[in-house]
Amino acid sequence: MYWHKTPSWLRKFYPTFTWRRPDTEKKLYLTFDDGPIPGMTTWVLDQLAQYQVKATFFCVGDNIRKYPEVFSWVRLQGHALGNHTFNHMNGWKTPQDEYIRNTQFCQRFLSTDTKLFRPPYGRIKKKQALQLQQEGYEIVMWDVLTGDFDRKLSPEKCLKKTIEATENGSIIVFHDNVKAEERITHVLPRYIEHCLEKGFTFELLK
Repeated sequence: MYWHKTPSWLRKFYPTFTWRRPDTEKKLYLTFDDGPIPGMTTWVLDQLAQYQVKATFFCVGDNIRKYPEVFSWVRLQGHALGNHTFNHMNGWKTPQDEYIRNTQFCQRFLSTDTKLFRPPYGRIKKKQALQLQQEGYEIVMWDVLTGDFDRKLSPEKCLKKTIEATENGSIIVFHDNVKAEERITHVLPRYIEHCLEKGFTFELLK
């Protein structure tokens, strides 16, 4: 079970996490989780280039290790980068020290000063988050979860739900992985076109 629109009570329960940006302007923040991988990440990059849109990629360290050329292409196109742990770890199921080490190991492969961090599955213990924040990381969650990972969700409904949940300042999560392929290939270009027509701009998380 998941929410396409993050409920306000959940945001208040974790007030030190970043769920969205200020809603005073028509700005949106596209983010992509789980890459970089050949095929899906490169397709996403082509779409973003076509519409001249920038996004933030939360990268799995082991994927950077395996596909450095795809990662280099993300950087060369001027997109922002974030840490998604080295092994896509579920914080609820991982001991504190192991989780922190895994995150730090991913940071080495990012080769950047960015301290944006998104916990895989959105699952992180408060003590894990506190330690990462003490090390200077910003814990970035989301305001809109597209559901592109949900194989039971039709591409058409995925698009509809994502558009309905979007508002000024929204941080939107897509996934550049094979599991999301059927939905993201339908949704992403149509979603970008819709938002641009409505006067939104897409910004980098910094």
